[in-house]
Amino acid sequence: MKLHLFFSHRLTQAQTQDAKEHLGVEEFVYLPPKLQQLFSNVPPHLESLDEYVRPFVEYLFKEAKVGDYVLIQGDFGLIYRLVEISKALGLIPIYATTRRIALERQEGEKNIKLSAFEHVRFRRY
Repeated sequence: MKLHLFFSHRLTQAQTQDAKEHLGVEEFVYLPPKLQQLFSNVPPHLESLDEYVRPFVEYLFKEAKVGDYVLIQGDFGLIYRLVEISKALGLIPIYATTRRIALERQEGEKNIKLSAFEHVRFRRY
């Protein structure tokens, strides 16, 4: 079982372990550099993503097999399209859920808030 990563970050150790233990993932497949660049930098001025999504569809059609997982997190419009396409191809689109841990401290007149995110689980779209 493969997990194809449409994701702008590297998986954490907790995410990797969770995917192996709970999803049965044996191989993690990151996007090729050119597609990763496109995925991480969706131009906000585009009226439609019809053409922009095409290389991702071609990639999934070529590289993914029915029953593979696809972790999709990023630009909402592109996510929506990729989730629809993944389902149509018999793939299992998922996303990572997290727990936010907020830390606040006072520095003089400033209130500083830091947020850390801890992986909880993967959830199907």
